[in-house]
Amino acid sequence: MKAVQILLLLLLAAALQAQAPAQLPLWHDSLGQAPPADWLIQCTPRRAELYRSPDGRDLILCNGLLQRSFRLSPAVACTDFKNLSSGQQLLRAVSSEARLRIDGREYLVGGLSGQTERAYLLPEWLDAFTPLSTDFRLTDIATDSLRPYLHWQPGTWAMHTQQASGKTLVFTYSATAPALTGLLVRVHYELVDGLPLVVKWLSLENTGSRRFKIEQVVHETLALVEEESAVIGRPEQMKKQHGLYVETNFAYNNAMRYELSDQTTHWRTDTAYRSQVNYNYETPCILEIYTEHSPGIELAPGDTFRSVRSHELLLDSYDRERRGMAIRHMYRTIAPWTSQNPIFMHLISQNDQQVRDIVDQCAETGYEGIILSFGSHCNMEDTSAANIRRWRALANYAGSKNILLGSYALFSSRRISDADDVIDPKTGRPGGAFFGNAPCFGSAWGLAFAAKIKYFLRETGFRIFENDGPYPGDVCASTSHPGHKNLDDSQWRQMEIQKDLYRWCNENGVYVNAPDWYFLDGTHKIALGYRETNFSLSRAQQKILNRQNIYDGTWEKTPSMGWGFVPLTRYQGGGEEAVLEPLSEHLSDYEQLMVQYYGAGVQACYRGPRLYDTDKTKSLVQKTIAWHKQYRDILNSDIIHLRRPDGRDWDGILHVNPDLPDKGLLILYNPLKTPITRRIRVPLYYTGIQGKPIFFNLGSLEEMVFQAPRNYECALTVTIPAEGWVWYTIR
Repeated sequence: MKAVQILLLLLLAAALQAQAPAQLPLWHDSLGQAPPADWLIQCTPRRAELYRSPDGRDLILCNGLLQRSFRLSPAVACTDFKNLSSGQQLLRAVSSEARLRIDGREYLVGGLSGQTERAYLLPEWLDAFTPLSTDFRLTDIATDSLRPYLHWQPGTWAMHTQQASGKTLVFTYSATAPALTGLLVRVHYELVDGLPLVVKWLSLENTGSRRFKIEQVVHETLALVEEESAVIGRPEQMKKQHGLYVETNFAYNNAMRYELSDQTTHWRTDTAYRSQVNYNYETPCILEIYTEHSPGIELAPGDTFRSVRSHELLLDSYDRERRGMAIRHMYRTIAPWTSQNPIFMHLISQNDQQVRDIVDQCAETGYEGIILSFGSHCNMEDTSAANIRRWRALANYAGSKNILLGSYALFSSRRISDADDVIDPKTGRPGGAFFGNAPCFGSAWGLAFAAKIKYFLRETGFRIFENDGPYPGDVCASTSHPGHKNLDDSQWRQMEIQKDLYRWCNENGVYVNAPDWYFLDGTHKIALGYRETNFSLSRAQQKILNRQNIYDGTWEKTPSMGWGFVPLTRYQGGGEEAVLEPLSEHLSDYEQLMVQYYGAGVQACYRGPRLYDTDKTKSLVQKTIAWHKQYRDILNSDIIHLRRPDGRDWDGILHVNPDLPDKGLLILYNPLKTPITRRIRVPLYYTGIQGKPIFFNLGSLEEMVFQAPRNYECALTVTIPAEGWVWYTIR
């Protein structure tokens, strides 16, 4: 790693006095002022930078939106964590930089002791503080430009292709405790340009001659200001800190939402905080980030362990829409692969000719990819030469028409064998997994599964991988599986095998659908959130329910991050009233289901054997796909939620993007059997239109002109046809 070395602290123990180097730019208070514009509308002109304080005793990371400061002496401690947009100081007390449990004992990295008032922190108190621990000694500080976490290779259409830029700061510590001789700890910070976001993680490097049992790594501890004054109340009853959103790349459980998939966020009480209003000192006001059942690994000489990565996004509002937009902006910046959004269908096939036929239909209608659905005749676990030749030929045929081919494969929620399944630590027998019986990813079968998927994708040229039942966090008590040693390391090792597969796909141009939260390690799409049996309901019900799923599933996810479902043929026991086949007999329902999804920027799994059955059906699909592609950029932009579908009155969404010529696209639905006329207030703040006329175009026909109002809203009178929709572009 080529890094600019900015400080080498190898002074003799008693004389260690850290000083920020003179070559760093000098910090001045004007750098900590509020940004000149709303960062969600206009990018801040300032880039991430590391500064030194005038007295050389502090380092300050700042990008014009976020400020995080560190006192260097007598030990490193974070003393300032500020949202420059709102002016909010998040930190009320100093903490350690990290906490480790190694070989049965806890150790602290960095931190200062001596703060008696823990409701707030005054800079003048810092001079009297002493090191919190002498377990580790700071030996080096380095900075560098931010480098991509994944070397993403875009293989499909993507809204954003630029990887995040910024600045890194790394503190290196050497162990002073004799039991840890040879262990180096590096605490990494990454400040991202254009976002109030800092990423923190930790690495442990064994440069010695003995093994270390790494039982737990707490790589982030923040004593945060509390946001509720509750005299009585248990921690689980009280609100947690709302000025900070934290997401790590260690999440699972098939919830389709991060906050329910999160496995690393832990809120603690602070009994040393004696001035809090809670009578029993039970305010949850210390945030710790760690994996509860991991890593449990043995770190061999020469090995390096890397913790999970915490993405700490500062929020400046309680408004649900604004908070969601900030999170969606984070994904587009740090995980731009999530903006890939190919137009694909879900093929049910029984023979090769059906694959060739659907390739032809996709090429004629404007589709871009095919996923061989569950129940089809493709088996990605079959890596025989004959099977590889067969599917390579079909992938080549699809490629000749610019169509990507991919397939479904199931990992979990299946039984393999007593030797390969997860072993329940309570019984010592297979079972007890998230799905009851499930394979262990560290078993011989699990390791072979990952290897076979990579081999199949590489050798056939498949460029889409739909992985159902990804690793869901199962622990395994087996001591004979080759991919993990025992129960202690089973979760960490399995998680790494799963993430390695997804990172490999991401870096080799393979698009990944996976129904769990692996976005930050390379996956591209997850479900919006749905109940499978709802797709056996009537088409009329599905239209309302699908729009509800879209509305509810796009608060924190961008349109490209979620997929829906359209059963062209029977699914989950539905009858004729539930399906679209024969397609030519249900054109109005087919069109509306496509418009609902494509109009939201959401791709759906159109599951069946074909996209059209007559020329009239073909024309309808071509028209809808052409419309989507014409407005693809704005349709893949942020959604403003206007009114949730309820079947009683209009519902709708507004796409916004201040960086496009079409700064908005409004789409409104009428579920009623009679036309309706409504006066609808359209919020335009996030379009970025200020002080200029606003043009509303009804499709490509009618144009209305408004003067930009002071409250950023236009009152629009619209007539929506019975059981239909209208859409407007906004310039």
